[in-house]
Amino acid sequence: SAVQHARTGVAVTRSQAQLTADKLAELKDAPGFSAQFLVDGKPPEVGHIQKAERLADTLEHLGRAGLEDYYRGDVAHEMAADLERIGSPVTRADLERYRAVAREPLSVDLPEGRIFNAPPPTQGLASLLILGLYSRLGVKRAESFDFIHGLVEATKRAFLVRNEVVRDFEHLKHDPAHFLTPAALDADAARIDRRRALPWPQPAKRGDTIWLGAADASGLVVSYIQSIFFEFGSGCVLPRTGILMQNRGASFSLDERAVNPLTPGRRPFHTLNPALAVLRDGRVMAYGTMGGEGQPQTQAAVFSRHVLHSVPLGEAIERPRWLLGRTWGSTHTNLRLENRFDEDVVRALVSAGHDLEVLPEAFSDTMGHAGAVIYTPKRDLEGAHDPRADGGAAGI
Repeated sequence: SAVQHARTGVAVTRSQAQLTADKLAELKDAPGFSAQFLVDGKPPEVGHIQKAERLADTLEHLGRAGLEDYYRGDVAHEMAADLERIGSPVTRADLERYRAVAREPLSVDLPEGRIFNAPPPTQGLASLLILGLYSRLGVKRAESFDFIHGLVEATKRAFLVRNEVVRDFEHLKHDPAHFLTPAALDADAARIDRRRALPWPQPAKRGDTIWLGAADASGLVVSYIQSIFFEFGSGCVLPRTGILMQNRGASFSLDERAVNPLTPGRRPFHTLNPALAVLRDGRVMAYGTMGGEGQPQTQAAVFSRHVLHSVPLGEAIERPRWLLGRTWGSTHTNLRLENRFDEDVVRALVSAGHDLEVLPEAFSDTMGHAGAVIYTPKRDLEGAHDPRADGGAAGI
């Protein structure tokens, strides 16, 4: 199917058309970008059929030769030659040395069930911390001041831990699981002021991502996330293979004393964190979102509304959301809300000291594109998608 889509083309979506126009000035000179993503030197219109025939050839070859070929075969040889041609320091030897590593997930226990997320170098720790802290606040009602303030303050505590702890798992100085123990969560939750906002901002991370989930009648549930980091990654499309190179290495620091310094062979911090919950009522829920810094916040909003406050799944995703700090393509560091929140709640948040901005949009892409799939003990399946997104939910 991937080969067919690449060869015959797919329709340009609203978000792709808009982002191509928004980022054209900084991407038009990236090697291979114009040939792949522009039409006669201009951003494509919505609905334009965009093909990737060289990529189709590469995918077809991988189907025959096996996926190891990507790092250690003909595809790797062609990629390395193109990377050298455009001035990248990544060599064929670097590709050959790469190995994917399967690792145990992190988890946190709540009264409602156990939640799983990805371990470092992802920010999955932060997503689990937010819910572990929020569940200890005893909030009774969604959409109240206590609900939003509690989740925002839990986010701040989680990000402070994340920024200190998360790095390449071979260089960890702390056991991430320690921060998810009941004692650690109790102590950190006690530091949250229920009436006043902790001063912010702290350094923010960037990212551009897609999430998808799937479940079948056997009870197999998958939470999957993929990212090229910035909107078009590096913007560089390799001519021989048609492969678009990401730029996740941009999250390294050139300060050797930093938490994530640039050193040979080191894995960069990244924002990807697909979530999965095994609930005590027998349901299994896969959920997630794109949105860089906003991923843990959107996950917390969706999960807490649906699981902790019994909001129907689709409504839990549709309801207005917020974002603390910067997400991809933005330098804002304040707390931003969609314009559908109750005015009394907004005033209460301002009075509590939140540096707050109400966005003009009722549904803003800034808040991420969330989705969820649930498998029930009766072998029923439920899925919902974000009205902010180009994606969707489907039963097949």
